[in-house]
Amino acid sequence: MGAVPSTPRKNARPQDTAEYLISTFVGEKSFPLTSDFWNKLLELPFTLQWPNYRVRQACETFVKNNYNTRHLAKILIHLVWSLQESSTTSGVSIDYTKAINAAYLSSVFLKYTIENAKSENFEELYLCLNEDETAVNILRDQNIGRFVMHGILSFIGSTDVSSQTYLLHLELLNFVLVAMSTQLRSGPTPGPKDVHPFIDAAMGQDSALVGLVVHRLLLNYITRPRIPSSGATHSIFSEDGEPGVLHKVGSAAANFVLMPFNYFVSSSGNVSRNPLADNSLLLLLILIHYRKCLMMVEPITEKCEDPLKLDSLVKEKSYFSDNPFYRALESARDVEFDRVDIEGNGHNGPLVRLSFASLFDTLGLHLADEDSVLLLYSLVHGNSDFLEYVLVRTDLDTLLIPILETLYNASRRTSNQIYMLLIILLILSQDSSFNASIHKLILPSVPWYQERLLHNTSLGSLMVIILIRTVKYNLSQLRDVYLHTNCLATLANMAPHVHRLSAYASQRLVSLFDMLSRKYSKLAEQKNEKMLQINPNSIEGNNTVEDMSAELHIYTDFLRIVLEILNAILTYALPRNPEVVYAIMHRQEVFQPFKNHPRFIELLENIYSVCHLDFSYKKPTSFFFSLSSF
Repeated sequence: MGAVPSTPRKNARPQDTAEYLISTFVGEKSFPLTSDFWNKLLELPFTLQWPNYRVRQACETFVKNNYNTRHLAKILIHLVWSLQESSTTSGVSIDYTKAINAAYLSSVFLKYTIENAKSENFEELYLCLNEDETAVNILRDQNIGRFVMHGILSFIGSTDVSSQTYLLHLELLNFVLVAMSTQLRSGPTPGPKDVHPFIDAAMGQDSALVGLVVHRLLLNYITRPRIPSSGATHSIFSEDGEPGVLHKVGSAAANFVLMPFNYFVSSSGNVSRNPLADNSLLLLLILIHYRKCLMMVEPITEKCEDPLKLDSLVKEKSYFSDNPFYRALESARDVEFDRVDIEGNGHNGPLVRLSFASLFDTLGLHLADEDSVLLLYSLVHGNSDFLEYVLVRTDLDTLLIPILETLYNASRRTSNQIYMLLIILLILSQDSSFNASIHKLILPSVPWYQERLLHNTSLGSLMVIILIRTVKYNLSQLRDVYLHTNCLATLANMAPHVHRLSAYASQRLVSLFDMLSRKYSKLAEQKNEKMLQINPNSIEGNNTVEDMSAELHIYTDFLRIVLEILNAILTYALPRNPEVVYAIMHRQEVFQPFKNHPRFIELLENIYSVCHLDFSYKKPTSFFFSLSSF
């Protein structure tokens, strides 16, 4: 295909006619909004299969001519018009076909334009009409980005997904994901001058529409509608599975905030198990995690008698713009919740109401997927009602087993996923009822745990084992202090509520102290050696020693936390945890080197006192003790 459209032959087949119309669409001639050309283009059943080079040629021609034709803006307007018409008719009409075709064509050319935009503000989109356009008041004083997003989001939020509407919903989701990918060009935190016409327009929608969209996207994720047997996704163009956008922006999508885009692009070459559910979740995550940094001018409150200096007595303060989609998710309530209580909770605006039970079960089934982990994190971190619902569930293993299995396979997961899972566990462990409940759930077996057979192990014991294993993995591979801190903080929260910790979990807890103490001793030895070698006047050598001292201090804190964990178990739950006592007595030599350390002496004295040990250590030959003697 070139810039000049080919002329169709008489009695041309639909394929030929489609090719001619698409060539005309990307060509130099501009068609007004009211032209019959748009009906011909959008009503055709597209069945073309173009190779990648022809798609690229078509896109290049389109971008070159769009400044004069404004065909991107016009096809988007026709997309919204088709959605509005389809919403007012019963059953499937030609407007559904037009909307599907418009959404798909727009996605293809919009994607290429965004990827290859030269300007920072995406001027190449030309989301406006020429002054000589004859359409009267079509936008009602709205810009095209806001007009398009309002129309698409209104359809998504108000139209049920059925076998007739499935493909249209899917194409609209695909379009919105592409349209919002402009933020990949500016990184995780868009600044005041960054322009993202579509996602900024979405943020400006009214709360009622936002609530409908959030509800629909969550409902799609939960119900997971399947592709109708009679339906087929569009295949006008074949792009050979090229991921495109992510390759253009490099490492930007590795950031936590842009994770939904990262997942969307990295999985685009694979056949989704449920594309509507998956893309609904991805869009929801993109919407709720969009944060734009804005600047606010504040006057400096100080007296100034010189009028020439008054203008300089102001300061700029940055802040994040409000996100209505996050607020809607934050205020979501269980559909089983008493409506009277909901109406009396003082919340402003309509509430999103859905089945927390169904959402809980769906999350439990899909926590192997990174996007589901991010949704769970967003819910337990931002929605207090959902967090409370999770904490009162008696089948906590529905969520915890997938989480622990993912942590067990940490080497095959991304660091972002590991961090989120650990934060989720940390949030849950702040509740005493959660810490008590996990020790009441007994697991007959844990088939995915390979180091040893675990029979009739409590969920709490398994959680201790996996958290300690994660610390060990981090110590040898990631070496991330933040990850250590999260694991140890969760264990510390659990400690006062431990109930009948298994022998293996107790042994691993003492081994955790041994593992960290070896790292501490190695650091202390390296520091001492370095101090003997460096020149006192060497700035670089002194900086190295200071860095080693800081790291040594961090591991001192870690060791103290482990001792506090052991002390909490012995202080608050001693009669219920004989295996912890046995493990300490069996490995008491690991504590000996630290008996005179000023940070540890008090904690170690308590441990030794409770366990009837003393510092004149002699390894026992047998362990037949009764807790009554303690």
